Amino acid sequence: MPLSPPDRVIPTLHRATAIALSACAIAYGYLVVNAPVDSEQGVVQKILYLHVPCAMAAYLGFLLTAIGGGLYLWKREERFDRFAASAAEVGAFFCALVLVTGPIWGKGTWGSWWSWDLRLTVTLLLFLVYLSYLLLRSFTEGGDRKARFAAIYGIAGLLVIPLNYFAIDLAGGRSIHPENLEGGSLGAGMALPFAAGILTAIVAFSHLLLGRIDIARLRAQLAERDAEREMRGGGDCA
Repeated sequence: MPLSPPDRVIPTLHRATAIALSACAIAYGYLVVNAPVDSEQGVVQKILYLHVPCAMAAYLGFLLTAIGGGLYLWKREERFDRFAASAAEVGAFFCALVLVTGPIWGKGTWGSWWSWDLRLTVTLLLFLVYLSYLLLRSFTEGGDRKARFAAIYGIAGLLVIPLNYFAIDLAGGRSIHPENLEGGSLGAGMALPFAAGILTAIVAFSHLLLGRIDIARLRAQLAERDAEREMRGGGDCA
């Protein structure tokens, strides 16, 4: 199977993001360690610099899942289906990190691992939506029908993201979460490590996504070669 131009450049980009991720992680770690300690929450507040960036990366993954699904429905090219599936896997990974770091932050701040806060509940729903997406893909036979169904499901699942983001407003302010972090809502000295966390999460997401896309491409090549080998074997027997 000849490689398309995007397939040829993906391994190079994957190596480049590995280097960028190493540099970002070092700078991110330094900035978080030296960030000021919150006067009310204490040092546990620093999990903000991981929790929120992971949420942003999860949103990005699910957005790309919908875009990949839309492109598949339009072009009917398998590479867009592989892209959507890869983005969903990486997005679900970061969403799982959100669900892990959130309770740790909550326990240290509010004394409880879990609360049925609207945003927490919708985040769990978002994770389950995309976990179901991945499970349905694994339990359904391949082909255009599976890809079309997955594309529609991935696009529909995207509707949960604005519900999650605006959950605090929808709850009428009755939420254990702080308001959405915008503008100058961060304390003094917190903006730079927060921005570094966002950048590091995006680079980490890109690195994992590129690697997963390349693995999916290689698996597709192996499956095609196995199918060709079986066809030749069947022809020889005949």
